[in-house]
Amino acid sequence: MALISSRLVRFKQAQGFTLIELIIVIVVLGVISAVASVFIKPAIDAYVASIRRAELSDTADTATRRMARDVRTALPNSLRSSSDHQCLEFIPTKTGARYRTAPDAAGNGDALDFNVADASFDMLGNNLLLPVNQRIAVGDVVAVYNLGIGEADAYREDNTATVVSVSQGLSEPAETRIAIAPKKFPLASASNRFQVIPGEEKVVAYVCNGGNLHRTSSIAFSSSCPATGPILARQVSACNFDYSGPDLQRNALVRIVLQLSQANETVSLLHEIHVNNTP
Repeated sequence: MALISSRLVRFKQAQGFTLIELIIVIVVLGVISAVASVFIKPAIDAYVASIRRAELSDTADTATRRMARDVRTALPNSLRSSSDHQCLEFIPTKTGARYRTAPDAAGNGDALDFNVADASFDMLGNNLLLPVNQRIAVGDVVAVYNLGIGEADAYREDNTATVVSVSQGLSEPAETRIAIAPKKFPLASASNRFQVIPGEEKVVAYVCNGGNLHRTSSIAFSSSCPATGPILARQVSACNFDYSGPDLQRNALVRIVLQLSQANETVSLLHEIHVNNTP
């Protein structure tokens, strides 16, 4: 009998959970999970939302800073925005310098003549001493005293000429001889300055279209903003480019409003860029 009793005890000990016990455990675990989700889910959602906002902010900030860097290189008085404020266009420059206005005491030096279609002039400065990305090269375009109006409008090529060759000045080693396609420039610069437009990128435009911000460039001057181009930022829900023209001090302001949205999250950035339009 003792042997039978011990076997019964071991049999009972080897039995698993009953169905009722399993149901109770499942219910308890469900209640615990529900309670935990009430406290954990908002924290997780907030974390994901903060990451999304950070990504949108970073994209918008990078785009506006890129635009600001480009705008600061704009040829004076070349900035313009479309009537719907969805496009900002300008002519970029790579460098600027002063031109010789008269020969030296010994009669040496090639001055830029505004009375005839001049084909060359001396730049005050050694082109080879400039940073590589700022050196004047064949195919670049020289612009003198751009006002953006009348006969001094670079978009119409009234006051521009293509560089044909660049060499060391014949009279002064500190000067550079620049040969250009013969051009009679309409107006002389009050400060004897000229700007150089890169030949491979004569016009740059930022355009909001189809939920994207595009940056496009052209090797030809155009009368209107292009519709598309390489994408600089996606998920753009709204943008506004406002250019306030220069006052008597030749200062102007570009106001950029860029709004990005994703999954009910929206980030808006306002960036203002001061532009010195002194030609």
